[in-house]
Amino acid sequence: MPAPGPPADGHVHTEWSWDARRVGDMRATCEAAVARGLPAVAFTEHVDFTPFRAGSLPGHYPEMAAFVTDGVLQAPPLDVDGYLESVDRCRAAFGQLRILTGVEVGQPHRHPREVADLLAGGRFDRVLGSLHCLPDGDSFAEPWELFRHRPPAEVFRDYLAEIPRLVSGSAAFGALAHLDYPVRSWPAGSAPFDPRDFEDDLRHALEALAGAGRALEINTRLPLHPLILRWWAQEGGRLVTFGSDAHRPADVGHGLAEAGERARSAGFRPDRNPAAPWFLR
Repeated sequence: MPAPGPPADGHVHTEWSWDARRVGDMRATCEAAVARGLPAVAFTEHVDFTPFRAGSLPGHYPEMAAFVTDGVLQAPPLDVDGYLESVDRCRAAFGQLRILTGVEVGQPHRHPREVADLLAGGRFDRVLGSLHCLPDGDSFAEPWELFRHRPPAEVFRDYLAEIPRLVSGSAAFGALAHLDYPVRSWPAGSAPFDPRDFEDDLRHALEALAGAGRALEINTRLPLHPLILRWWAQEGGRLVTFGSDAHRPADVGHGLAEAGERARSAGFRPDRNPAAPWFLR
C-alpha cells in the first residue's frame, strides 16, 4: 500500500507579503506545490500592524530599509485586491491544486479594530495568529533582537506567557502559528533549547489554546519538538495544521511529509477535506 502523501501546506508566503516581495512568487509556488504532490496550499500573507525595532534587519535585507524610520519598522499594508486577483489567476491555472486565501496576523490581540476591518469582507479562508514581537521598554522587538540584551530563557518564558493573552484577546484566528518562534533565533552561545526546561510554561500556553478550540500549527521551518506535540494532545488540543512558512517557491511543502508522520504517531488523522486541519481521534 503506498505511503500517504504530504498534508496541505497551510502557511505559505508570496510576493504579496511585505517581507517576501523580492523572493516570493505565487505562480511558481503553485507549480512547485503541484510537482511535490501537495493537495492544497494556503497563501497566508503577512499582516503586521505592530511597529517594532528593526535592529540589523535592514542590513541583511536592504529592501526593507524603506519601511524603517528612526530604527522602527512599520510594515506596509497588504494589497488585498491585488493579492486576491493573483489567487484567482492561480486557481484558474492550477485546477488540480486547492488554493486557499489567508493571512498571518501578528499580535492580533493588540489590534482588534484593524483586524476586524481586514476580515470584515470574509475574503480569507484561513487566518493564522502569530506572536512575532514582545513589548520592550517603550517599543516592541522580535526575539532575535531581545536576545541581544536578555537571557533566552527569560525571553521565551515571556513569549509563552503572552500566548494566553493573545488567545483570549482575539477570536479572529483559527490556528496559532509557530509556537516555538523564538527558538529559530536561539543564541548559539547559550545552552541548547530543551522544551523540558519550559514544560510548565508550554503546557499553560497549550492549555489556553486548546480551551479556545483553536488549532496548533506544526511549523516545519524549524521542526516542532515531538514533546510539544504530545503535550498539546495531553492538554486537550484536538486540531493541528501544517505549514512550511515558505517565503520562496523552493520551500513550499518542506518537511510536511515527515511532520504528517509525526502527527499520525501522536494520534492525529486527516479530515476528508485535504485542506482542513487534522483532528485527534
